[in-house]
Amino acid sequence: MGFENYKPIIVMVLCQCAYAGLILSGRVALLEDFSSRVFVVYRQIVAFLLIAPFAYFSRRGTTGCGMNWKSFWSIFLLSLIGVTINQNMYFEGLYLASSTAASALVNLVPAITFVIAYCLGMEKVDLGNVRSWAKIMGTVFCVSGAVVMATVKGPKLLGMELLPNKLFFGEQDTWFIGCLFLLASACSWSLWLILQVHVTSYYPDHLSLTTWMCLIAAVQSAILTLIIEPGLNTWKLTSHVQLVSCFVAGVASVVTIFGQAWCIQRRGALFCAMFNPLCTLIVAIFACIFTHDDLYTGSLTGGLAVIIGLYTVLWGKAKDHEEIKIKRGDAQQQNTTNAENVSAIVDLEHPLLSENCGDHGI
Repeated sequence: MGFENYKPIIVMVLCQCAYAGLILSGRVALLEDFSSRVFVVYRQIVAFLLIAPFAYFSRRGTTGCGMNWKSFWSIFLLSLIGVTINQNMYFEGLYLASSTAASALVNLVPAITFVIAYCLGMEKVDLGNVRSWAKIMGTVFCVSGAVVMATVKGPKLLGMELLPNKLFFGEQDTWFIGCLFLLASACSWSLWLILQVHVTSYYPDHLSLTTWMCLIAAVQSAILTLIIEPGLNTWKLTSHVQLVSCFVAGVASVVTIFGQAWCIQRRGALFCAMFNPLCTLIVAIFACIFTHDDLYTGSLTGGLAVIIGLYTVLWGKAKDHEEIKIKRGDAQQQNTTNAENVSAIVDLEHPLLSENCGDHGI
């Protein structure tokens, strides 16, 4: 039983290692002038080929949710927002900024999701409630950390640079533009999470949904690539690193999908979200060692603020879930009590020995 309790932790650590491997290998491939848009296409194709057999055999012989025009266009929209736009923005930002920035700014997703949900009326804010203040302050920390990370440079760490040449990133730096791409990616991912709740209400087969999204997103990204980069040379894999990175990205997608689904079923979504900063730590260490990414004090300070904000928002959401569970438990207990009272009243209203008791098989 002790090892069983540690299984979700082990799986989530492996998932974060897979995410880190995806980011680092993708960064190396992109630095070899590999198109980020082609990378997204190949990644989705590999993921589709790996997931499709599981989706097919899981639905074989069952009458699961069928595909109709409403489901198709909903999945098409999810693929466009959650994969095509999200991934193309993300890997472009990964190329222009750094591996560490890409892994750190992903932690903005819970805070941005909270803001979007509040604007859509799906999230309530009570200023007299500690949970609401936790989510508000966590969002402020996340946004402030992202701004600091994108604009403030400061001294270089690990290089003993005590007096930097400049405090902020300049126009010639691609870091700021890369962070904007990463921020746009986080916003599209947050919107995708909210839309997915609606789509899964009438298309609950998550494995089939993921398979369709990989296929549709691959087609969408391919069309986008042909429009922006019409040359056929763009699609060529010129090194083993690019080939391996595409395969690693596809495998990482499959591993994390199944791993997180397994952990969510046993520990919940909040448990899985708590491990996201681990990916940032792994990427920061290995990026400095192997890809020689520069790490600045501004980036470190902003990344820490984002992580603090993430845990603050998650704490507020965790308290919300606890309150919902308590309310549901009280409601069930009240219903049980009412049923028992009604049963007692009925028993008192009838004689102990009814004249027709034999007719009811008592």
